[in-house]
Amino acid sequence: MLLRHTPEESAERAALTINPAKTCQPVGAMYAALGIHNCLPHSHGSQGCCAYHRSALTRHYKDPIMATTSSFTEGASVFGGQANLLESIQNIFTIYDPEVIAVNTTCLSEVIGDDIGQIINKAQAEGKIPAGKRVIHANTPSFKGSHVTGFANMTQAMVQYLAEHTGKPVRQFNILPGYVEPSDMAEIKRLVTELGIQAVMFPDTSEVVNAPLDGKFHMYPKGGTKVKAIRSAGDSSLTIALGRTASLGAAKLLDTKCKVPFEILDLPIGLQATDVLIDTLRKAAGVGVPETLMAERGRVVDLATDMHQYFYRKRVALAGDPDQLLSLTQFLTDLDMQVVLVVTGTPVGGKFERRIKELTGEGTVIKAGLGGDLFQFHQGVKRLRPDLLFGNTYLKYIARDEDIPLIRVGFPIYDRVGHQYFPLVGYQGALRLMEKILAALLDRQERDAKEECFELVM
Repeated sequence: MLLRHTPEESAERAALTINPAKTCQPVGAMYAALGIHNCLPHSHGSQGCCAYHRSALTRHYKDPIMATTSSFTEGASVFGGQANLLESIQNIFTIYDPEVIAVNTTCLSEVIGDDIGQIINKAQAEGKIPAGKRVIHANTPSFKGSHVTGFANMTQAMVQYLAEHTGKPVRQFNILPGYVEPSDMAEIKRLVTELGIQAVMFPDTSEVVNAPLDGKFHMYPKGGTKVKAIRSAGDSSLTIALGRTASLGAAKLLDTKCKVPFEILDLPIGLQATDVLIDTLRKAAGVGVPETLMAERGRVVDLATDMHQYFYRKRVALAGDPDQLLSLTQFLTDLDMQVVLVVTGTPVGGKFERRIKELTGEGTVIKAGLGGDLFQFHQGVKRLRPDLLFGNTYLKYIARDEDIPLIRVGFPIYDRVGHQYFPLVGYQGALRLMEKILAALLDRQERDAKEECFELVM
């Protein structure tokens, strides 16, 4: 249903969300779990919940997402799901033989109050977990947080259950990539490799949800971070956590549990954020920046300079995940574009709003957490009349109704491909993002041009 009847006037709402700018925690937890090699995500709740989580990821990546469920019925809903989970663990290892089962909870199991840690210990004591296999879990109730929160909680679980501090330092860094696409994770690894640095990145969904088609069925694709590598993260010299919302919790836990210091950086979207990542890695490892990366950076500066007149003073509105919104805002303002509206459905603290205001000034409208939904975003778009929208597939209805071009970024993207294969992070990602922006702006300029102004050369 299109949204043409959305009013411009906005009323403050304290306990109502209309068309939320997020999805639920288990989706993010399932995505993170897929970033462990030979891991099978498990949804502790009803079959319907697991079906939705799998469907959301399958539609986004155009790849079948493997996951199992505790299949709650009325009995489990009343008396708890311990028996279901114990039987599930035994069946999963017997039939599917994963190396790791990653359990995420749902609303139902959270309301009941199932103690997943105790159930896992019971399964271990009863011999339901084979030698050398692991079961980890994250509490991910859908009635709080968002898919980013669920991703963060499952990443923390990887540290809690798998990372170990042996006292023998390893000359490597930990990279926590944040909630980004598999293409972005592959690009981050490439940048680290170009610098000649040894690192362990987790989770890592590259070569998992964007694996090539070779005519054979692979229950567990070749990608994902191996358990051995995650275990070694406790002996690394430094953790680089990308994105405060998605990665800070795991970085802090690594510091507390294994005494690995950490640095929190923005997602490396755009020139400045990528510069900070490269510079941080360079200084920490004591290496130089290779000419290949300097050339990549130079191409970003060249394109931004050549096409500056098309970016200049264009007004943009953003909706999505907080970590991506911060880096996007930084990059767009660096291009001399005006960010007039920022909306996220993920609960964030006051630091998010302060950072946005530092980058854009006091005039930007910011809505976050319970106050951030796509109904309010649409109302803001009606009032502020931006030239471009940035966000996921759900914004296409607003874009159509208001006749404003949409740049698809974030999660979910159901109606386009490319996000799983082409990165938005790093210098290569900055080039791609600028190309997408320019294509949208110039397509609109040509569509609206008078006959005498329709030029061959821009």
